[in-house]
Amino acid sequence: MSLKVNALALAPFLLKINIILFGFSFLFLLNKNRRQQTGIDRSISQSMALTQVLRRVLGSTPISSAARAFSSAPSPIPATLFPGDGIGPEIAEAVKQVFQAAEVPIEWEEHYVGDQIDPRTQSFLTWESLESVRRNKVGLKGPMATPIGKGHRSLNLTLRKELNLYANVRPCYSLPGYKTRYDNVDLITIRENTEGEYSGLEHQVVRGVVESIKIITRQASLRVAEYAFHYAKTHGRERVSAIHKANIMQKTDGLFLKCCREVAEKYPEITYEEVVIDNCCMMLVKNPALFDVLVMPNLYGDIISDLCAGLIGGLGLTPSCNIGEGGIALAEAVHGSAPDIAGKNMANPTALLLSAVTMLRHLELNHKAERIQNAILTTIAEGKYRTADLGGSSSTTDFTKAICGHL
Repeated sequence: MSLKVNALALAPFLLKINIILFGFSFLFLLNKNRRQQTGIDRSISQSMALTQVLRRVLGSTPISSAARAFSSAPSPIPATLFPGDGIGPEIAEAVKQVFQAAEVPIEWEEHYVGDQIDPRTQSFLTWESLESVRRNKVGLKGPMATPIGKGHRSLNLTLRKELNLYANVRPCYSLPGYKTRYDNVDLITIRENTEGEYSGLEHQVVRGVVESIKIITRQASLRVAEYAFHYAKTHGRERVSAIHKANIMQKTDGLFLKCCREVAEKYPEITYEEVVIDNCCMMLVKNPALFDVLVMPNLYGDIISDLCAGLIGGLGLTPSCNIGEGGIALAEAVHGSAPDIAGKNMANPTALLLSAVTMLRHLELNHKAERIQNAILTTIAEGKYRTADLGGSSSTTDFTKAICGHL
């Protein structure tokens, strides 16, 4: 009789334990199958919802400390990964290894360039890959090579247009221990990414005469100018330079400058200046320390950002991130796919690694970003492990292992 009484007395307690275990299982399934929002935010909201359900069922019964730890643990953040072409898969693998060593809570959704044109995107990028970026809001892209031929839409242009990636942001800074002409470069180029000469509007007027249309809109110009000034303010930058050729292209670049001036009035604490692009190139080559944040239309940004990369050692050392509406951030390596060394374990993963660092900062995983960046810069500064383009003889694998060893 005593045993029966004790069992009956324990029944409510055992029921509550079962409900808690069911709740944990439910949370796990949600975290696994519903990745439609940013991982951390989703985990928090689901944990709060589950806690409310348990409180309604269990009344005032306290949840154990282990249960609290489980419900508050961040779930992996889904991010889209385009390994890309040529050396892309090798350097993407390096990123995955470094992230694993640094215990970065990222879960990659990998997408590859197709071998046939997807009619929905009119390019070799599939619609599913674009939907992955829209869903995850964050991604990393290796180098992509668009096949040369009539009717093949640029893969990079497809990404910018379809995802409305309106600003390309490239931090450009001297790397300690890596000798270049300048050791004091520290500037940011911000390029309008959706219009200008890269609108793709070209046609043949008559035989032997072709025409290309440059599009500049008030909306896009205000948007990228606002981003540039906001970036300067939030990152402790003091000066924004608008780069232009309005002395010749008075209507198009004139509108761009007008929008920059309008935004500048809202940021009196930021010094604003306007620099003609040809003069800007000369000033950058003579003394890059004169610049802080540069904002410019599409074509100028394409040229100036590569010039700045040359100041610090090349595109293989330069990070890049594309910002889109709705909070999308797609970081990328801006160098080529280097098919001549693909598969030879010779590629330098630095640019993609540093781009991945910008992705982590966008996700506010600043501690992880700082650790990885320091490990990369320390490895390069020591000089023991460097790939051939950096003057060394290390393989991609050995260079990556050295970085992991500094984490």
